[in-house]
Amino acid sequence: MAFRVRNNSSLLSLVLLSLLAIASAKVFFEERFEDGWDKRWVKSDWKRDEGLAGEWNYTSGKWNGDANDKGIQTSEDYRFYAISAEFPAFSNKDKTLVFQFSVKHEQKLDCGGGYMKLLSGDVDQKKFGGDTPYSIMFGPDICGYTTKKVHAILNYNDTNKLMKKDVPCETDQLTHVYTFILRPDATYSILIDNVEKQTGSLYSDWDLLPPKKIKDPEAKKPEDWEDKEYIPDPEDTKPEGYDDIPKEITDPDAKKPEDWDDEEDGEWTAPTIPNPEYKGEWKPKENQEQWMKRRMNTEILERESLERNRICIH
Repeated sequence: MAFRVRNNSSLLSLVLLSLLAIASAKVFFEERFEDGWDKRWVKSDWKRDEGLAGEWNYTSGKWNGDANDKGIQTSEDYRFYAISAEFPAFSNKDKTLVFQFSVKHEQKLDCGGGYMKLLSGDVDQKKFGGDTPYSIMFGPDICGYTTKKVHAILNYNDTNKLMKKDVPCETDQLTHVYTFILRPDATYSILIDNVEKQTGSLYSDWDLLPPKKIKDPEAKKPEDWEDKEYIPDPEDTKPEGYDDIPKEITDPDAKKPEDWDDEEDGEWTAPTIPNPEYKGEWKPKENQEQWMKRRMNTEILERESLERNRICIH
């Protein structure tokens, strides 16, 4: 279990990791930051050589309901913080995983985040940092006016998969409890202060499944294919009577001049004007033509296999 932030006055006071079966729950990790907490947590040296590593305070914060209810708090602006604790190995196969913690930002954040990460068992805790692989990353992220959301990132096949939906995070200076629930039926829920903010399917809200169709790698462009941007539409036919439309028509608004003398000037005929109905020589419509590889169905992994390989954490 690891906690990482990058700004001032983030107070972490409760961490809980548990598995729910049908009738009971097993808590694998719970931290209330009581006496002896510093023996369970290892402070990372990440960014220390660059002079950018911040120091942790053990405190109940500027304001609280119980002075004895303490947590760990970042102490300096524009610093990096990373701390982690070990717990026994577990698997959430056929069980519901609950990932929960409380955090309080005691100042208005300009740009900062407070994430919890579920790491693997092969981590050098003193070197834990931003590039350390993890299974889950969860927590609020605030940066400027545009980013104010809850991160929920799952690692699958060594790739971090970001959630495709935005869940707004809290931005005040009060304590809030963030909860991420992963169920064996591949559904999930995100709660803030025990109020559900987002729920759905892991398959639809993360890019975990391969696309339904991919370009056929065996497809080749035909040798007689013409690389023209447009080609005549073979289905288009000339409208009946198209060739009978005259190019010019008599001007319907023309009038014989009053001083016109047929004997001297000849028989008066109205002038002609371009026919708006005339479209020129008929040509079939043209379709934009670009050769594209045909697409083929992919072999979608069975749901049971996905649950076993992607959702479970070992």
